[in-house]
Amino acid sequence: MTKPLIPALAQFMAATAGRNMTKAAYAAVTIGVFSLVLLTVNSAHQAHRWADALLWACLAYFVFEWLVRLRHMARQHRLALYVSSAAGLVDAIGALAVPVALVLGVEPGTAWLLSVLWVLKVVPGIPGLRQLRRVLVLESGPLLSVLVIFLMVVFLASVAEYFLERDVQPQTFGSVPAALWWAVVTLTTTGYGDVVPVTPLGRMVAALVMISGLGVFGLWTGILATGFAAETRRDNFLKTWESVSKVPFFAALGPAAIADVTQMLRTMDLPARTMIIRKGQKGDCMYFIAAGEVEVDLPGKKVQLGDGAFFGEMALLGNNMRGANVSTTKVSRLLVLDLVDFRVLMARHPDLAQTIDAEATRRALENK
Repeated sequence: MTKPLIPALAQFMAATAGRNMTKAAYAAVTIGVFSLVLLTVNSAHQAHRWADALLWACLAYFVFEWLVRLRHMARQHRLALYVSSAAGLVDAIGALAVPVALVLGVEPGTAWLLSVLWVLKVVPGIPGLRQLRRVLVLESGPLLSVLVIFLMVVFLASVAEYFLERDVQPQTFGSVPAALWWAVVTLTTTGYGDVVPVTPLGRMVAALVMISGLGVFGLWTGILATGFAAETRRDNFLKTWESVSKVPFFAALGPAAIADVTQMLRTMDLPARTMIIRKGQKGDCMYFIAAGEVEVDLPGKKVQLGDGAFFGEMALLGNNMRGANVSTTKVSRLLVLDLVDFRVLMARHPDLAQTIDAEATRRALENK
């Protein structure tokens, strides 16, 4: 009974030593946050005891995780690098924040509020976070320019409202710092309504500030949207390039030609047993198999096509009706070339046109 446990424990510790979040870590964060919320609710004493016990269990796991990673990094002589890294600091805070607060005499109910910092551990695993960071870096100039405009409008509006409203509403507009609250709330179009100008000129300034707020946040949204779109296109281009370069059919092409082909192709990831082509349908594209396998259902036989093969070209070369059913036999990644792009590609690369035409002729003879 102990022999299977030892490899399992070793595997668990090896997974924990890595920098990625494990399923156990995700479970601990989820349980810990739920227990923290339960601890703040005025409920039965028994529920609080359960929440307290679960929080201690989660804390024990995060301390164990931190110690395992410290030991692993020390063995690899990278302890200093890990301790000073963002991941190391988050692990240390998750393991030490609550115990240190309790040792310093902080009331337990308040000390356990620091367990909310455990949610920081899931940040590296958020999909697209690296892409967001890259967009923020690349678009930092325009974003900072809009931020400067935001701050200028806030300050100018605060001074204007202070001048116009200080005598009428000395409690709310009695100073520029007091007017700053109104300016921020108005420029962000939040509009709490707790501070409102009452003079005609003050309301005119407020209207201009609200319009400026729409423009400022519209600029921020446009900059981020454009940056994300460009980054997404870049990522898709790289992924498609990688898939195209693996297809033997394109192996003879140079980098410039592959880049040309990559801009025309679109990728399609399909699960097993998915129908791609139905017999009798109108054909408007052909497919290249970057990875996986498909099955062509021909009269009297079924043909399997694997990595590097292509199909669907018959409908683009002559009769545009599909001549057979094609479906995936396992998880596959396909590269799709539409009819218009197919003709452009054939015109630019006659050698590819000859290869596809020869393969189509061979298959037509086999299918007779």
